[in-house]
Amino acid sequence: MNAWLAEIWRAWRTCLRRPGFLLLAAGVLALGIGASTAVFVLIDDVLLQPLPYAAPERLVVLGPQRDGQLLGILSPREYQHVQSIRGITAIGLIKGDLQAVNLAGDGEPEQISAFLADRGLLPALGVRMRLGRNFSAQEDRPGGPKAVILAEGFWRRRYGAQPVLGRTLRVEGVARTIVGVLPASFDQFGAGDIMLPLALRPHTFDDGGDFFAIARLASASAAAVVDAQVDAALRALFADVSGPRRDYLDKVRFGSVPLSAALHQQQRPAMTLFLASALCVLLIALVNLGNLMLLRTLSRRHDATVRHALGAPAWRLALPACAEGLLVGAGGAIAGLGLAAIGLSLFSGYVPAEWTHGQPLHISRAVALLAMAIAVPGALAAAAFGAWRGLATASVQEALHEGGRSASRRSGRLGRGLVIAQMALATCLMCGAGLFLHALYDAARTPLGFASDHILTFDLAPVHGGNPNASTRDLVQRLLQNLHAVPGVGRVAVTNGLPAGGFEQQFNMGGVHLPGRGYLHPSPQIRGVSSEFFSVFHIPVREGRSFDATDVAGGEPVAIVNQTLADRQYDGHAVGKEIVVNDYSGYPAGKAMADDPAMHPVTARIIGVVGDTRQFGPLDSMKRGFLYLPLAQMPEHIVHAFRSFQPLRFALRVQGDPNRYRQAAHAAVAAVAPEQPIATVSTMDDIVRATTDDTRRDLFLIGLFALVALGLAAAGMYAVMTVAVAARAREFGVRMALGAPPLGMVRLVLHGAIAQIAMGMLLGVGLTLVLSRVLGAVLEEIGRSVFDPLALAGVCAVLALAGLLACLVPALRAARVPPMHALRGE
Repeated sequence: MNAWLAEIWRAWRTCLRRPGFLLLAAGVLALGIGASTAVFVLIDDVLLQPLPYAAPERLVVLGPQRDGQLLGILSPREYQHVQSIRGITAIGLIKGDLQAVNLAGDGEPEQISAFLADRGLLPALGVRMRLGRNFSAQEDRPGGPKAVILAEGFWRRRYGAQPVLGRTLRVEGVARTIVGVLPASFDQFGAGDIMLPLALRPHTFDDGGDFFAIARLASASAAAVVDAQVDAALRALFADVSGPRRDYLDKVRFGSVPLSAALHQQQRPAMTLFLASALCVLLIALVNLGNLMLLRTLSRRHDATVRHALGAPAWRLALPACAEGLLVGAGGAIAGLGLAAIGLSLFSGYVPAEWTHGQPLHISRAVALLAMAIAVPGALAAAAFGAWRGLATASVQEALHEGGRSASRRSGRLGRGLVIAQMALATCLMCGAGLFLHALYDAARTPLGFASDHILTFDLAPVHGGNPNASTRDLVQRLLQNLHAVPGVGRVAVTNGLPAGGFEQQFNMGGVHLPGRGYLHPSPQIRGVSSEFFSVFHIPVREGRSFDATDVAGGEPVAIVNQTLADRQYDGHAVGKEIVVNDYSGYPAGKAMADDPAMHPVTARIIGVVGDTRQFGPLDSMKRGFLYLPLAQMPEHIVHAFRSFQPLRFALRVQGDPNRYRQAAHAAVAAVAPEQPIATVSTMDDIVRATTDDTRRDLFLIGLFALVALGLAAAGMYAVMTVAVAARAREFGVRMALGAPPLGMVRLVLHGAIAQIAMGMLLGVGLTLVLSRVLGAVLEEIGRSVFDPLALAGVCAVLALAGLLACLVPALRAARVPPMHALRGE
């Protein structure tokens, strides 16, 4: 034992006395550990942490699925058909989209977000109220007592965490009693401020598709039984359905998906990509470390061989390398954790707030232990590998007569193999970064179909009155007039959805078809717009005319379609044709709607065709049909539907910087409706820029990993080529003595380097194509493919240049070997 400790202490003392190798090796390992630890923290916080509810493993979301992926969600009508199935102890329904509502009472009027849920949701989740109680059965019925539950953040912000139970809050002009406050942990379904009762009608025909049905299983093993019952119940409900809906039903099955998987379904592809990138960096670091350890062992081969000749056992020869590996592993782990902590604090702004629910990222004890468990054994394995190769090539005669040069040449093949592996992994990462970079480059040059410059936008949810729809139209007209009068404002438009933005800008509805034909599938996006909408956004009118002041209620119903819808349904000649909206006679609820005059079909004449726009920004490659209707002509219940789903969006085309008109917009609204709040004041340029946030985030993180990988690969190549040149110094001296020019020596060294680089790049491109599923899931969202020749060629050019630069210094050193060096060796 004393001999072991003495050998370890001697190795540590030698290493610390000349810490150059220790700092280099620990630094290489720290880069890999830091990158992987940061991603481990992200995955731990986003995907692995259990949901903050009782027995979260028993919580599921019911809906259509395929291959374990939730494809859609249940409508209220479908929800009512699965409430009584066996194997479920509680079930609740929550509306997937937050609703903008106006608030008055106990403070300044403001627009906030509300989520709607029935009284079954909180018991299903097992939520324990922060204060108060859940909705009662009477409060969750149409026409029942008006109640509201506050989110804890809103309670603290508006009421200062003071007692609020029993107080009144006016929501959309309706006095509601505050009956409870949710706990801070209830933030898995968006950052809503208040919760309102869903108040479903019994035996509803509501087929809205933006609801989540969340159930608590009687036991974790009851999922199969529940899935079979849900599938049978809903297939019986849709037994008479035909057409595209039947085709869809035949391709899916109804069942349950774990709630945690459903909530993280959107983040999982990006997380998988980040994890693969971090593991690539870690693997490159470990390969590089193994190479460094091998070179370190070979540099001490003469000393080791002499000790072996004097009778030292093999374990004493390998122990110094392993002791150094232990020191490198500990130092690399500590430095890597420090780098990860710094990186998380610096780049946490790139992580969407909804991923972490507003909580800061931190390195947990489990993640720190995982980092140590990777770093220390990895460094020890690299050291043992170097020691084993050093002992395997040991030869007393070569060591004494040639100084170990012959062994170095034989071991050089292994070093070159490790360099090729590093280049292959670096190529794989660089290809991912190149694909995202090419996508963003194309996005910067892609026409959006509209102009976003010099436009200020804001949201306004008209406060409901006794006649909500009439007051909405009146309010909108007065606001348009007042905003027009603001100096510097050229044109003003109002719509239910801007030309670009996130899913919150979408609105599509059924009941749309051509006369005498079936419903349009896919259903077009519906846009209610004012007459200046197309001129504000400079959307070109391809054919016909735009809306004008004559297109008002009581006049001939008119419509405008975009080029995609015109080509898809009218063979490119839509002007003068007709389209039917608001026709639900073919729906299950059609008979119930037939007696409601507001639900009668409206046949509109198409007066114009406008250009296509990219709804989700420049990376949106999907062509969608759009149907534009004059807001002044739209049926009252559709206007009400707009208001129920989302606020109205106002857009002002101004002179100069749009941000200078923020106060003027507030003042113009306040002059017309002092109690009317506005929200989300932003420039259209900012909205368009936000559509590429996810891609820029992916590019930043993968690009950062790729740069680290490129640096590690280049450093590994430099180290191997330096040792190779030193080992062949005698050969180069002889060549120089025989008249070889210095440039020939440079070419000789670079020739071998180019072969290694080319082989590594070839393997890396092949690995990228093999792992295309990891990248493909993310690239599909932005309409890109792994098979991008321009991006791959650019990546190869960068890698080749970096590799050649790394080999240039050793090559120049080979050209400067003096011939006398070889002669002295003889």
